[in-house]
Amino acid sequence: MTHAEWPLYEVFIRSKQGLAHRHVGSLHAADDRMALENARDAYTRRNEGCSIWVVQSCHLIASQAEDREAFFDPSEDKIYRHPTFYTIPDGIKNM
Repeated sequence: MTHAEWPLYEVFIRSKQGLAHRHVGSLHAADDRMALENARDAYTRRNEGCSIWVVQSCHLIASQAEDREAFFDPSEDKIYRHPTFYTIPDGIKNM
């Protein structure tokens, strides 16, 4: 496999203060181990991360913008999922 044929990986980093990983970029690598090491070298040079995830882009599944209405509309009929459905008791502080 030539360098031009290496798969594309997406890189996610969790910061030392964070609880969740966030997408920081992409890179090409020959295999998973190389992707992890290259991600470390490229995206945590200043020691800002404590965890790295790499995943081949071909394994990501995402909703499509043109399907937004059909994909997200089912939640609109469940009013109990919206915070406006609940009343806040007087003793509870509203943030």
